[in-house]
Amino acid sequence: MLMKILRTAVNVPLLRSRHTYNSSKMDKVYLRLIPETEQFDITFQYRNADKRVDRQFNFCRKLSESVGTFLGRVTTNLEKALNKKKSNKKKDDAAVESNIPIVVSLMLNGNEVCQEVECRSVFQEDNRVVFKLFDVNYDVIINSPFVNRLALPQSTLANFIVYPSAFETTYTDKALTSFEWYKSSDKKEWIKVGEGFTYEPTNNEIDHFLKLKCTPRNEKHEGLTVEALMGSTVSASPGTCPFETRHMFTKERTINNEFRVVSYNILADLYCDSDFTRTVLHPYCPAYALTLDYRKQLVMKELIGYNADIICLQEVDTKVCNYDLRPLFGSLGYTVHFTRKGGDVNEGLACIYNERKFRLVKENGVILSKVLKVSAVLSDILACASSKSNLLERLSERQNAFQVTVLESVETGNLLVVGNTHLYFHPDADHIRLLQAGMCIRLLEETMKELSDKYSDKLISTIFCGDFNSVPECGIFKLYTTGSVGSDCVDWRSNENEAISGFSLEQPMKFGSACGTPKYTNYTSGFADCLDYIFYDTDKLDVTQVVPLPSNEELMANTALPSIVFPSDHLAQVADLKWIACN
Repeated sequence: MLMKILRTAVNVPLLRSRHTYNSSKMDKVYLRLIPETEQFDITFQYRNADKRVDRQFNFCRKLSESVGTFLGRVTTNLEKALNKKKSNKKKDDAAVESNIPIVVSLMLNGNEVCQEVECRSVFQEDNRVVFKLFDVNYDVIINSPFVNRLALPQSTLANFIVYPSAFETTYTDKALTSFEWYKSSDKKEWIKVGEGFTYEPTNNEIDHFLKLKCTPRNEKHEGLTVEALMGSTVSASPGTCPFETRHMFTKERTINNEFRVVSYNILADLYCDSDFTRTVLHPYCPAYALTLDYRKQLVMKELIGYNADIICLQEVDTKVCNYDLRPLFGSLGYTVHFTRKGGDVNEGLACIYNERKFRLVKENGVILSKVLKVSAVLSDILACASSKSNLLERLSERQNAFQVTVLESVETGNLLVVGNTHLYFHPDADHIRLLQAGMCIRLLEETMKELSDKYSDKLISTIFCGDFNSVPECGIFKLYTTGSVGSDCVDWRSNENEAISGFSLEQPMKFGSACGTPKYTNYTSGFADCLDYIFYDTDKLDVTQVVPLPSNEELMANTALPSIVFPSDHLAQVADLKWIACN
């Protein structure tokens, strides 16, 4: 029921924020049809002359019930509210009122509706319906824009972008919807400080509460204004973060035939915010800086500041995708393609692309262990893994995902195949990772062939981003940059019980590493090395800029990563590329 929905939105412990309705527009009845359940939600505010009653009423009723039944329920609820107020009067009040009779009716196109008529025949979008309560007429706005849920985050830092942590609507056009931000030191006097879906509080808002007012709209109607209040005040920022220095190289967006690519493992919440990570993995890092609410503020500011055209992310929590990436980047003109890992692992891959630069041709995401058993182009890899039952079992249990997004350049019409993955991490699994890398490159080849057959007149190129959990000295880098890895590669014997013999891999694409092989892309207290790459098609693409990584001194300033200024244990790889054929 709607009342239950509203209670859920208001009392969400995780979000710790409230949303309330502004009653200034409650001279109307707001009705929303729910076709999938054959019901309708209805909301209106009633206030009587002496203002003893000023209350919002919410109902969820069946479209099949009669108007008389619906009005009867409204009457019953109104009677309870009015007579409850009467019974709460002072006991020494000599005046004893009789029960207040409720007069309620529905008017359709100027005529009173018969009690036996079904609600579905009255509540239709083209009908002019009036709800009459006593001597007051309420226009019934059918399928009015409505905010089902609005909430603000628990933690907000000055000079970091803030936006709703939950925003769920029906019959609403977000582009037409207004958002207003207010600040207050005491929750009594509020000062307007900004407009728009996002807001960046300044140092002037430190120790102030923030409030967001949202008025939903569509092309026909304006809905109820909803307010969400932040439960805590704005905190001071941690100071200048190293990624802000990197932003000096990405102030301007790419133009013409260039595009900027980011690849970044953003560290999923399930691997970061636990007693084990706080006490064993990252004991040097303050506990608050390991929480998702804190870290994601840094992640979002970092990503936005790169002004990228394509962003490939790994370890993306499903909730971060739904409540942060999609609404925030959607408001900035990007589309998010998400592929969750297999099994019960609630994180995965995201490819985010700038709609001003690219349009979608196709997208696909697979679990490598599943596609291995059904894809013809992987038959030799399956045969290799099947030579040992324990090897096949281990490979089959892996839930690693591989994502392909095919984009068309708005400016040039060229096609770009974007691969994204996060390979298995275990120290004794170089052979597993090498097989997974072979699977990915075969699937990329298959996509390239399909596109070549269908778009013979277009230039088609490839980039492949990810956390490969493999250093440059290992077989994956050799396979991608030289085209082959032989059966004598030491990776095949990284686990003697699962050792692979007599098997080699080849691939036809000429890949280079756009950012080279930096000393560190992953920097923790227990391990530091290069694991992350942006591989690119050297026959068709050139690198025009590589954004420098933070210095060793910056990485070590707070012992390791993550820290109060680094939201992940990985570093974002950022490079600008251009099509050679477009010179």
